[in-house]
Amino acid sequence: MKKGVMRPGHVQIRVLDMKEALKHYVDLLGLIETDRDESGRVYLKAWSEVDKFSVVLREADEPGCDFMAFKVVDEDALKQLEKDLVEFGSTITHREAGDLKDCGRRIQFTSASGHCFELYTDKKYTGKWGLNAVNPEAWPRGLKGMKAVRFDHCLFYGDALAETYDLFVNVLGFYLAEQVIDPDGNRVAQFLSLSTKAHDIAFIMHEEKGKFHHASFFLETWEDILRAADLISMENVPIDIGPTRHGLTHGKTIYFFDPSGNRTEVFAGGDYNYPDHKPTTWKAEDLGKAIFYHDRVLNERFLTVVT
Repeated sequence: MKKGVMRPGHVQIRVLDMKEALKHYVDLLGLIETDRDESGRVYLKAWSEVDKFSVVLREADEPGCDFMAFKVVDEDALKQLEKDLVEFGSTITHREAGDLKDCGRRIQFTSASGHCFELYTDKKYTGKWGLNAVNPEAWPRGLKGMKAVRFDHCLFYGDALAETYDLFVNVLGFYLAEQVIDPDGNRVAQFLSLSTKAHDIAFIMHEEKGKFHHASFFLETWEDILRAADLISMENVPIDIGPTRHGLTHGKTIYFFDPSGNRTEVFAGGDYNYPDHKPTTWKAEDLGKAIFYHDRVLNERFLTVVT
């Protein structure tokens, strides 16, 4: 594995109505607003995250994801990764420091699957929200809604999975944690990790490039997932599936939609991995059980509704 890319840093999500979006991401999900900029973007973080933001909302004419970013360990690693990306054949776009508030320079590139990603190394360190750095309490008071702990990962739909795998594994240093293989031996879903998490990013084969399936946020317990389901019903929020368990990753999960149609996941638990673990494999013909372990039946919305 190459070193340099540490973890997911942020995701920029397009929403149709900012006021309604904030009801979803702040009041329901429980993220904390940390700033706004002159273009109208709103910056959010989960309470346990140490950097200023992990979610950026941008009002637009259509929903979806503008880009997902990963934090790099230092400037030397960022420079080397830029060289490696250029050698790989990626076209680099430079975003100057301050283009995102209190974030350093970023380099953007597009995967063969049609998704935009970026790397950066500097972002304002604000510490865990509501907790002291010395002798912190167990959790902060005043959290809203589901009390999301952290932004965890994104799932993207697109084609060219083999080329995208090559980019993330051989250039950026991810490893394959879990996969779905079709009867011909082709990988049709790939779950990639930088850490001991079940995955930090995932891709599923889809005929259209550049589609956004969901952004996922970590909760602590199964009881938190059940409470999230109660809140979803209390607010009459459109639900996709759950509460249930995945076969893939074995996490406890629920999926629901923001007012713009972007899918959100909250989950708890799940498998752990190390880079020396061999990837877990699921057969495509058993995809129902792989996705929804209890029902063992695919929800058509889960496969077809993307932004």
